[in-house]
Amino acid sequence: MERESVWDYPRRPRIEPSEREVRIEFGGETVAQSARALRVLETASPPQIYLPEADIRMHLLRDVAGKHTVCEWKGRASYFDVVVGDQEAEAAAFSYPEPNGRYSQLRDHISFYPGRVDGAFLGGERARPQEGEFYAGWITDELEGPFKGAPGTLGW
Repeated sequence: MERESVWDYPRRPRIEPSEREVRIEFGGETVAQSARALRVLETASPPQIYLPEADIRMHLLRDVAGKHTVCEWKGRASYFDVVVGDQEAEAAAFSYPEPNGRYSQLRDHISFYPGRVDGAFLGGERARPQEGEFYAGWITDELEGPFKGAPGTLGW
């Protein structure tokens, strides 16, 4: 696979289709699997991966009432816990129910934090989480950093 520097990504995030199938695992279950995922690319961050709700076992997601954040580009985010049996991953996924204009493709899509579920896979590769509590980037072998998220990088 061709090397990709996160420093070549645009400042205003760009959306593009993922070329690799995406799979999310938690609590011994496949929570989601999609060949129709989207990548959101923004300077200094690993891609965030968004799966269509139609490819997610939505009954395993529970809305986190009252938890919202705002992205200057995409709009207001809502959060979901992933619940499988007695196992729960708190605020492990998020969406933009009413994304801002140019990000309307994200409507009806959900992104998962790779470090809050048991496995987040692109193709056969397990993604590594971006550092920091706020960021949801998926780090894979072809990516070159440094990546925003580690202590001292929040102003990048």
